[in-house]
Amino acid sequence: MHTPLTTELYWLILTITMTALFWLPYIANRIIELGAWATLSVPDLHPEAQWAQRLMKAHANAVENLVVFAPLLLIVQITGMNSSITATTSMVYFFTRLIHVIAYLIAVPVVRTFAFVGGFFCQLVLVITLLNAF
Repeated sequence: MHTPLTTELYWLILTITMTALFWLPYIANRIIELGAWATLSVPDLHPEAQWAQRLMKAHANAVENLVVFAPLLLIVQITGMNSSITATTSMVYFFTRLIHVIAYLIAVPVVRTFAFVGGFFCQLVLVITLLNAF
């Protein structure tokens, strides 16, 4: 039986997919800079391009935050505590993380920080919702 996705799960899938794709540009850069064999055989080699180094850090940060966000959203789903607040929060989280990575990539520190705080706020909204504080 096919059950339609909730808004929260839809945005979670998009967030997971986006996070899963963040590594592609910096690995492509590493292959261009170092060659395919060095990229495949020596995992500790880091790219020389500053943007690629920043993207690696942004990707790691996105994964670290997804580890917090995804379970919270799944618990909302399992408990049936979905609401317009949780739906909006899941969408906002996606865009804050996208803005964070772009700002990190092009080295815009203030925007990057505000985007990070926005994502944290989304996580906090889910926690508050789950603790029945709304």
